Parts: sequence; structure tokens; C-alpha cells
Amino acid sequence: MATSIVDNARLRVSSVLNRDTKQFGKQFLIDRKEDTCWNSDQGSPQWIQVDLSEPAMIEEVHIRFQGGFAGKESFLEGSEKSGQEYVRLTDIFPEDSNSLQISSFFLTQYYFKI
Repeated sequence: MATSIVDNARLRVSSVLNRDTKQFGKQFLIDRKEDTCWNSDQGSPQWIQVDLSEPAMIEEVHIRFQGGFAGKESFLEGSEKSGQEYVRLTDIFPEDSNSLQISSFFLTQYYFKI
């Protein structure tokens, strides 16, 4: 059975819209509610860092963008050991829609940054 990063992950994000963490903070990335979301401030690049604390096998990334705000260049980075520099592992090609998108791949033994 697949597990979710929700249970053990530590999150960091590039920014939060108007620094309003109560309404748009990183906690909404993983709350499994369709009526909440993380909103970044303007500018590029925007990023989400997921610290899993130990290597993990990643098979899917589930992501939903607001229509009109999909990432132009989206990719998954990882490192083989905690604290090492991240390397680009795979590209993700999100649609510009408000629907749940699932990118499937098979990556093992990496610490990840999405």
C-alpha cells in the first residue's frame, strides 16, 4: 500500500502570498482539503521543499494548480544523502487546469525537493 508524505514530511516553500500563513501557508499543501491551498507570492522561481528525513521510493506526485497559474517549468529534484546538493531527477508537465494531476515515475533512495 502506498503511503503519503503527509505523515512525516517537513515542508518549506519559497514564499506565501502577502505573508498570510494562516490563509495561504504551506500546511495547506498536505491537508487533503479541496477548499484550501498554498499560494505563493509573485515572482520566480517558486518552489516546495519536502524533507522526508530518510531516503524514500517516490512513485507519484499529486498536484493541483489553480487554472491560469500552472508552473511553466516544473521538475523534481533530489539528493542521495541529506545535506547534499539537489540534482534534477525528472520533469513534470502540469496542465493549466484546476484538476488533480498525477505524475507517475519510479525514483528510489533520494531526498526530495519538488
